[in-house]
Order: sequence, then C-alpha cells, then structure tokens
Amino acid sequence: MAAESRLFIDGELATAASGHVYANIDPVTEGVIGEVADAGPVDMDRAIAAARRAFDTGTWSADHEFRHHCIQQLRDGLLNHMDELKQQIAAETGSPMALCGAQGPQCEIPISFIDYTLQTLPGFNWCKDIGVAEIMGMKSRRYVQKEAVGVVACITPWNVPLQINLAKCIPALAAGCTVVLKAAPETPWSATLLGRIVKESTDIPPGVFNVITAQDPREVGDQLVSDPRVDMVSFTGSTAVGKHIMATAAQTVKKVFLELGGKSASLILDDANLEQSLLSALGVCFHAGQGCAIQTRLLIPCSRQLEVEALLKTYFGLIEYGDPQAAGQIMGPVISASQRERVLSYIEKGKAEGARLLLGGGVPAHMSSGYYIEPTVFVDVTNDMVIAREEIFGPVLAVIAYKDEEEAVSIANDSDFGLSAAVWSASEGRALAVARRLRCGTVNVNGGNFYGADAPFGGYKQSGLGREMGPEGFAEYLETKTIAVGV
Repeated sequence: MAAESRLFIDGELATAASGHVYANIDPVTEGVIGEVADAGPVDMDRAIAAARRAFDTGTWSADHEFRHHCIQQLRDGLLNHMDELKQQIAAETGSPMALCGAQGPQCEIPISFIDYTLQTLPGFNWCKDIGVAEIMGMKSRRYVQKEAVGVVACITPWNVPLQINLAKCIPALAAGCTVVLKAAPETPWSATLLGRIVKESTDIPPGVFNVITAQDPREVGDQLVSDPRVDMVSFTGSTAVGKHIMATAAQTVKKVFLELGGKSASLILDDANLEQSLLSALGVCFHAGQGCAIQTRLLIPCSRQLEVEALLKTYFGLIEYGDPQAAGQIMGPVISASQRERVLSYIEKGKAEGARLLLGGGVPAHMSSGYYIEPTVFVDVTNDMVIAREEIFGPVLAVIAYKDEEEAVSIANDSDFGLSAAVWSASEGRALAVARRLRCGTVNVNGGNFYGADAPFGGYKQSGLGREMGPEGFAEYLETKTIAVGV
C-alpha cells in the first residue's frame, strides 16, 4: 500500500484546494520520505460542512447495526494492510519496529482494540425506562436515551498517532457521530491511510469521516475548534495547546475532551526489590520518552541512593538504539530537530539548577544522522526544579530522594499534572494503599500495566478532562436525553 498523500473529504480522496503539499520527514534519516496535502481554510470548511450534513440528514446516527458493519469493515481493512501500515508508521514516527508489533502501541495493539468497540456496540442500552413518577399531580413514564453528540473534531499528536487516531475516531463513529480528524503535521500518513481504507474497504457514507492534514496546524485547527457546526472537540497533546482549545471552544460552548501532559512519578518504597523495580526506569527510553504517561520522576528512599545510582548506570548501559529494524529495541529518535533542541534545552536547565548528571545529557557521538538524544539521568533533583515540574517529552529521568512514605506521596502529588504513576513495594497491600492516595488517573502497581481497550485512560488536574477507552471513553461521545410521557 503506497503512502496516501491526499485529504479525505466527503467520501473522496482529494488534493488541497491550493494544490500545496509538504514533506514528510523520517526522524531516523532526517530525509524526506514522501509528501502530503497541505490543507487550508477552504479544505477545512468543506470537511466540516460534509460532517455536519452527514449527521443532520443521513441515517448514520440512528442505524446501530450499519455502524457495527462499517466499523468491522474498517478493522478488516486495517488488518489486511498491517505490514504496510507498520512500515509507514515506523518511517514517519521514527519508532522502532518492535513498537509496531504485538508488544507495542504503534500498530497491532490499537487495531486489536477495535474489537472491544465491536463487542460493546450490539448490546449497548441506548434507551432505559426509569419508571413512572408522579410530580405536581401528573404521572409520567420517563425514558433516558443516549444519542450521538454530533460532529466531533478529533485532533491528535505525533507520538503514537495510529493509536490515538483510532482511540478517538472508532468510539466516536460507533456512538453515531461524524468526524473530522486533524492529524499532527509530523505524522500525516497515519491519518490519511485511514481515509483511504475507509474509501476502499468500507460502506461508511460520504461525510461521516473526514481527514485533514496541514503543515502549520494553527489556522485550520482554530477554524475547526471555533466553528459552531462542530459539537465536540477531542484533543490529545500538550497542556498549553489544550488550554487554548478549551478557551476557544468555550465561545460556542462545545463539549471538550482533553488528554494532556504528564509528569508521572514512580515511587520505589523502602521495602521494594530494587533490582526489579528499577528496571521500570528504562521506560523513559521507550519511544525516546515521547509518551505522556511515561514515569519521568523516580522517587527513591534517601537511604538507598547509592544502590539506586549503581543499578541505573548498569541498566541504562543496556539500552541500544540506532537501527529501528533491530528486534527488541525500544528507543528511537525524537520526532524532529526542533524537539531535539527543546529536550536538550531542558537538560541544560537541569544542570544550571544544580541537578547532578548521572549519565547521558547530549547527542550520541556514534550517530551520524537522526534526531537522537542519549538516555539521560539526573540525580540530586528537588521537586521544585524545572526538570521535575515540566513535561520534557524526551529520554530524561529525574531522580528525587525522599525521607519517608509520607514525603514520597507528597512529592508525587506536588505537580500540576496528574496523569499516571507507579508504586513498588514488597507488600501489595501497602503499594495499593499508596496508589489510592495518588492524585492521578492511572497507577501501575508492582509492574502492572493499565493499558487496555477496556481500561479508561485520562488525568487529573492539568492532565486533562474526561477519559479515553473503556466504557467511559465511549460515553464521551454521547449526549443524554430524558423523555417523559404522560400516563
């Protein structure tokens, strides 16, 4: 399957109205791997109009069986092109191929998650009878009905693009919504390929699903969020952009789902097995640290700091990177030159603030190309330092020592974010008790993994609003209507 360079609007693959295209860059080679349409306001207006018309005049939102049929076709189309999808996702994200297989979130796993929606949809209770009540001398039988929100703007990031594209679009479509997907400019093919598969492999009606790509997403992004024909915005990305989207959407009082930044903490309690628990610190190398839920703060007992430092040096020395096709590699480059400079600037801030660089901290000398950064570990970090408070989105770990369990919990919760965390202890009961005190949306205990199609994901505080995946994720795309019938 050749890479798809066109937009998908109103059931048709189309070039941008301006005829403009832009280059898709491989973060591993820094070379151009292809091109994609550079959409403008005219294209976005067409996509919104198509989605609005399809929702208001079509039968998509009412025909539950037909939607199930179409989503099954989409899943099958993705499965039929799995190998090509993996290659293209790896090429535009810089992700190692291992993360596109059965053990990673880039391709196979998110496609398999569609089965959860297919299993949920047939038995979903769209209308519930809540009985008869007498109010003000009148008897009424009441029904609570679930309906699609309407036109949904899905705005997605570049780190795990297919995963997030599907996590938004599949439940939105299943709920009966129509969709305008605006892809991250750095990873356009993970969206345009969806448009092509919808066109070639499904009976999804024109206008129900639309895909827009643009090199500078701000103009068309603001247009999408502010347009009164759009009923909901579902966004994953930085907290700063999320705040802007929330403010813009407020002008038309849209429903907003936000999955934003994180500065997640991993708490190694004083009775934990260090050899086992510290292996999890290598998570900052996973996809070069480009994951919002990655635990980038490591909280350790003061009394065991020397042991921790020795083990971290050993473990991080095992990380190999450079050949994205090599089996078992979890670390590639960051997405772009600008992102590399951003991460390196944070490393310099850490040094300036007095954190001690245990390892890494620069561009690897053995790499002649690619936006690579050495796995980097800071120790002697305090929780008021910039590297402990701001999301870096690179392979950088901040190690913070604590005196006792109370201080560990306090440090973990002392953050503007509240997306994820981990707790390690020899006692599962103790670890669970600590997990329940953490102000965040997901917690992994003793090596557990929250990630799953049936598990809701989202954050507290400035990590966002609402939940993705699981029944809660499906419910985000529904409105609730109460109907009362006189009896």
